Amino acid sequence: MRQALLIIDVQPSFSPPQWLIDGIQLLIGKLPSVSTVEPHDESRTPFQRQLGWHPTADDDSLIAADRIFIKFGDAPSPDTIEYLKSLNLDRVLVCGLQTETCYLAAGFALFDAGLKPTLLTELTVGSSLDRSSSLGMRLWEHHFKHTLTSDELRTCLQTS
Repeated sequence: MRQALLIIDVQPSFSPPQWLIDGIQLLIGKLPSVSTVEPHDESRTPFQRQLGWHPTADDDSLIAADRIFIKFGDAPSPDTIEYLKSLNLDRVLVCGLQTETCYLAAGFALFDAGLKPTLLTELTVGSSLDRSSSLGMRLWEHHFKHTLTSDELRTCLQTS
């Protein structure tokens, strides 16, 4: 199965837990990987004006993915989606931060591009509204259906 890993916003400003970083790191080198980073640019995404907070302008990915793409807002950039499409994938495995916001935006972008978004259930952290990710995972299953546990992913990687 042709698949790639899309890592959503694992960057210092969003304070990812160490277990998430460690879990994602275990996948690096086992399949193509892409990471998104959302730096602050108030003219493009009004974090400060609307939320009273913003990531730093110079944030970088905490994961050494094969490719790193900058995005402004919740969805991956068009360049990110085009790159993933160019890989001719069977599915895109999604992990990282903000399950009920940035994840869903990525899921819709992947789905609309004809890719098969698949959430890695044990490598996700929700927003401050729901750090457990349960809301985001329920929404994901409703809209996109496909999820994988760590055991399912391990089996899949061993057979490919």
